[in-house]
Amino acid sequence: MKKIHFSILLVLGLLAGTQSFAQLAIDKGTKFINLGIGVGGYSSAGGIAFGASADFGVAPNITVGGQAAYRSFSYLGNADKISYLYFAARGSYHFNQILNLSTDKADLYAGIGLGYESVSYSNSYGAGFSTFGSGIFVPIHLGGRYFFSEKVGGFAELGTGIAPLLLGVTFKL
Repeated sequence: MKKIHFSILLVLGLLAGTQSFAQLAIDKGTKFINLGIGVGGYSSAGGIAFGASADFGVAPNITVGGQAAYRSFSYLGNADKISYLYFAARGSYHFNQILNLSTDKADLYAGIGLGYESVSYSNSYGAGFSTFGSGIFVPIHLGGRYFFSEKVGGFAELGTGIAPLLLGVTFKL
């Protein structure tokens, strides 16, 4: 774990120490759409999550948007099924300018949101009920995008939403 933390700090330090040539500008009117899968789970959460999010620039280095995701999996030998449906509004700050990123292909950001997660449970006896705490929560995220072309790239986000790690494709509109 210490190696991971050290690697992250080293990469951020190298990025911050580079000269600025061209940066991916995040400003009013910037739009990103992300489609991805969530891997990993919290406590007993299994399966793969599927999700989408959108970020809209409202000011220099600031975006707001929303996210929706779904995860479902069988539990206890396929007799029980748990499903998560997740919706959140979110805001992000983009660190490209502060870190003096020397590329217009990368975007590093972090943010916070306000969401609702609906959790449903069904079992082999035909009864369905919520048991795992549906409700309002405050998700946080730390992410990055890398553009392979002017409009298409990949993204990765660590956070407290539907999964600890989201990976997928991002589109700049």
